[in-house]
Amino acid sequence: MGYAPGLLVAVVLAVVAFLVGRQAPVVGSPVIGIVCGVMVSAFVRRHALLRPGVSFAGRTVLQVAVVVLGAQLSLRRVADVGLDSLPVMLGTLGVCLVLAYLVGRWMGIERDLRTLIGVGTAICGASAIAAVSPVIRAKHASVAYAISTIFLFNVAAVLVFPPLGHLLGLDQHAFGLFAGTAVNDTSSVVAVAASYGDAASQDAVVVKLTRALMIIPICLVLSALVQRRDRRTAPPSEGRLMVKERMLRRAVRLVPWFLVGFLLMAAVNSAGMIPPSAHDGVQSAALFLITVALTAIGMSTDLASLRRAGHRPLLLGLMLWVAVAATSLLLQMAGL
Repeated sequence: MGYAPGLLVAVVLAVVAFLVGRQAPVVGSPVIGIVCGVMVSAFVRRHALLRPGVSFAGRTVLQVAVVVLGAQLSLRRVADVGLDSLPVMLGTLGVCLVLAYLVGRWMGIERDLRTLIGVGTAICGASAIAAVSPVIRAKHASVAYAISTIFLFNVAAVLVFPPLGHLLGLDQHAFGLFAGTAVNDTSSVVAVAASYGDAASQDAVVVKLTRALMIIPICLVLSALVQRRDRRTAPPSEGRLMVKERMLRRAVRLVPWFLVGFLLMAAVNSAGMIPPSAHDGVQSAALFLITVALTAIGMSTDLASLRRAGHRPLLLGLMLWVAVAATSLLLQMAGL
């Protein structure tokens, strides 16, 4: 039977999550998919027949989803946004990633989990976590916890950020830049900015998509770090020639295939080869594939591992969320 049984269960649950997510866009299909998967995780662990398909969905389908995500980005539109958003975008990204490393390490949070929470908060929520998790070979429990943490603060942003923007007197462009840099998931960005105004919504979406491009350099850096770690832990080589051959193979693997696909799809879209009428369908396809993959990750989740992680990752997520929002506002006030 191979992958079919487990993949079929993941797809069926993902269809349910996808439909429910359409009715509750603030929550989103990926989060609902993880919840559905976790609910049947004990059943999956008892039936070995399901495991190959579930593993395939949580790994390969996730990588395909990242490729499809590239078709939503237009490099031409990104250029049109202008350089004015880059200081705020890069500033929030740098502050978040540095704090995720330093504070997460100080709090004793394991490496992969703090990395996922950091990139999810800094870049684009579930999509960034989806791109990074296969690069660092993160455990499914870490992915599930990171997604859940990001979701919690997305909901908080929908409730808190529009009143905060009015309190601070932000205009449409300023709030769009704020929402695009300080909110993670695309649906939550739209929900936050749309309640502020049409102009804010348009700016926020473009900034958000530009911000998503940061997935590429982050994944490349993380891939290089993983390769270096593997070299350190590898057994002594049998000969100089074998060392060179192994290093060459690792250099080729340094750029994951799905990131190459992501860039190619973005280039194809930028060249106008994907008609505007197809963009909604592409977006829905990417969202569904991510939902299938995250449903499978939920199905593979060990709840005992999540309980052992405790409250510290959630506290880290809160600190990063506040830091990103504050940095975005401060950089704008500084005129950057």
